[in-house]
Amino acid sequence: MRNWLLIMMLLLSLFLSGCGYNTLQSTDEQIKASWSEVLNQYQRRADLVPNLVNVVKGYAAHEKEVLTQVTDARARVGSIQATPELINDEQAFAKFQQAQAQMSSALSRLLVVSENYPQLKADGVFRDLQAQLEGTENRITVARNRYIKAVQDYNVTVRSFPSNLTAMMFGFKTKPNFSVENEKEISTAPKVDFGVAATVK
Repeated sequence: MRNWLLIMMLLLSLFLSGCGYNTLQSTDEQIKASWSEVLNQYQRRADLVPNLVNVVKGYAAHEKEVLTQVTDARARVGSIQATPELINDEQAFAKFQQAQAQMSSALSRLLVVSENYPQLKADGVFRDLQAQLEGTENRITVARNRYIKAVQDYNVTVRSFPSNLTAMMFGFKTKPNFSVENEKEISTAPKVDFGVAATVK
């Protein structure tokens, strides 16, 4: 009886590994690890923002609208519970992505403000925060790329035969991936005017 049980377990393990079960498990774990790194970098950016806003406030008190936009964007990002389950909920994932895009846009406007305030640009704390922010943006890009690749590998396994049968049997579903945030804007070709003053709109 014991021998039969061992044989059945051996056959079951061979069946599961041959039909993509182990690949589904490993790619799913890779997605979770990649997603944790994405969240880690977004949190680092969110942590930098209050200090950056406070430094800019000291020199650019009249830029209230921009400062308010950044603070509001930071609050929206903080209001979303970024849990590992987020990557299984397409709507929640889209909401998270939208909030992060608004934060990126608000931060861009905040950094442009520094151009109008030479003292702010020369401030050591501001320059340090700006450098940290730029480094964080690069890390976010790398982390997002790794997540995109991990989701691609997983989704291919979920949709390929015969592993798709295993995926259906064990409830594995495709996961949402990052998309371009400003698709409409970048799909419009830039207008170049070689008139009196060359401009790129």
